Amino acid sequence: MIPSAVLGRYARSLAEVVFEENIEPNVTADLATYSEIFRAVPDLLQAFYSPAVPREAKNKLLEELMVLYPVSPVTSNFLHTLLQHNRISFFEQIRDSYLKSVNERKGIVSAQVTAAEPLSERELKELAARLGGITGKVVNVELRADPGLLGGIVVQVGSTIFDGSIRTQLAEMKRRLAET
Repeated sequence: MIPSAVLGRYARSLAEVVFEENIEPNVTADLATYSEIFRAVPDLLQAFYSPAVPREAKNKLLEELMVLYPVSPVTSNFLHTLLQHNRISFFEQIRDSYLKSVNERKGIVSAQVTAAEPLSERELKELAARLGGITGKVVNVELRADPGLLGGIVVQVGSTIFDGSIRTQLAEMKRRLAET
């Protein structure tokens, strides 16, 4: 297994180039397209990674894909680099790391919000605005439902957790009562 630090270097390098050349939206869209392709046809990544498939055949296959699904020269170079260095099977991890780098540069953070039941669009927008005020960044909210919370929400932004769930409040109350 390749360490995530190595994969992160590919992602950060790509992010640097796309911001220098001011082509981030195009490359991000290209990567989304290829992510969909690789999810739809997982055998592609296996063929790219397989030592049984000659390098020339892998290059030809990638070129044919790029004819069908054209990409920017930067994305083309990036995909060829991953292929040459046998890293293309880690495409999704590298893409995820790239998206994190892009969001960091744009001042965007993700917040994982767990609620007992789904929140309305208005509630999500209010929550994102409040979290933005706390973090000083634009916040993308990812919502998950967990009926076990009973009520309230748990928010995680990076390594910081804000736990306002009723389950936690009841557990704390139980702990305090047990101490007395």
